[in-house]
Amino acid sequence: MFAVAAFYADQVAAHDDPLPARSAPRAGDVVLAVVVAALLSAMITISQAGEGLAVRPVAYLFAAGFGVVLLLRRSLPIPMLVLSVLGTFAYYTLELPTIGVALPVAAALYCAAEQGVMRWAIGAGTTVFAVALLYRVRDDPQPLGYLLGTDAVTNIALIAGAVALGYAVRSHRLQNAQREEITRLQEQRTRREAQLRMRDEREQISRELHDTVGHSLSVISLHTGVASDAVGRDDATVTDALAQVRTQATESLQELRSMVRLLRTDPSIAADGTGVEDRHVRSLADVPTTLEHARGAGLKVQEQVDVGRGDLSPAVDAAAYRVVQESVTNVLRHAEATTVQVTAGLEGGELQLVITDDGRGADAGSTLHGLTAGSGVGLLGMRERVRLLGGTFATRTAPGSGFTVEVTLPAKLGAAEGTAPGSNGEKRRIGP
Repeated sequence: MFAVAAFYADQVAAHDDPLPARSAPRAGDVVLAVVVAALLSAMITISQAGEGLAVRPVAYLFAAGFGVVLLLRRSLPIPMLVLSVLGTFAYYTLELPTIGVALPVAAALYCAAEQGVMRWAIGAGTTVFAVALLYRVRDDPQPLGYLLGTDAVTNIALIAGAVALGYAVRSHRLQNAQREEITRLQEQRTRREAQLRMRDEREQISRELHDTVGHSLSVISLHTGVASDAVGRDDATVTDALAQVRTQATESLQELRSMVRLLRTDPSIAADGTGVEDRHVRSLADVPTTLEHARGAGLKVQEQVDVGRGDLSPAVDAAAYRVVQESVTNVLRHAEATTVQVTAGLEGGELQLVITDDGRGADAGSTLHGLTAGSGVGLLGMRERVRLLGGTFATRTAPGSGFTVEVTLPAKLGAAEGTAPGSNGEKRRIGP
């Protein structure tokens, strides 16, 4: 009875705390203490009336004490249990009205088990039962069979029931806490994966914008400078330069529109390609167009691309084109070169790509091609593309010796078309 009352009071106290920490008493603890004191007082009154005994106020003080000590259930569960057991022994030592040996400690046993001190709860229950049985056998005139029968079974059932209920409540709360923790971790993992996907998408978009817009604006800037210098002196040069600017601007706008359409497309629609206008994915086949812009800007271009259509996976083909495009753009903008050489070929199932210029070069750590050697957005974007596809990226430079970009890429992606291993071993989608 007391264990059931403790259970409901505990549910009130810990409604918002599935596994309460040991702390100060709460409202539910006060309710439990009052309920236990009132029930014990009622049992004492019934026992005194049934046995025709005089009212003994000290018995009611014990009843109040059994209730008050339960206020320690959260902060000091073991002392609470010990005081309840000792109080029970003192109660019967003073020969106060009989209320059952297990009844005064039932609530304390429940609270101890519910607070996680199961060994103490089992030990205290066993001690109370053993001591009470010892004294009953010694002093009670009832037959031994009666003492070991109904009366003993009743006490054992009450003690075991209180401990089991406390253990069950604690286990239930632990399971709830574990489920909540699992749910929290799953939500955290989902958020982290979403953030990683967003970061990958942002990186891919930034690379696309840098490669497309950076190259186009570099070519436009060069031809605009040529036109500006030729104004009033060579109308044919001006006309040709402005035509190049117009062509490059038109191509850039087409690429940007295509990228915007891709970004605004529902991923579920884009997944199967229905309802989406096909976007032209750049490849090594487009390198001649890029090199033509370099020739138009006055560079001498040497080109040797010995790669046929279908020899490369689409993602590798697109990445190789972007490396060439970015390298040529850097030559146009920063190298002060007169010649650029582009070579690409297959060797042992790998694409070997080399872009070299005869520009001013630089010392390691000094400004080169608009960035610091080994760093910067341009080289970083190329390095990321190559790394995501499982390739290698290297640069060489020296003052007056130009700049060389060397890239090795697998010709065919191993596991699945358009995928490559990420930094944590998982397969990652590689965009154009």
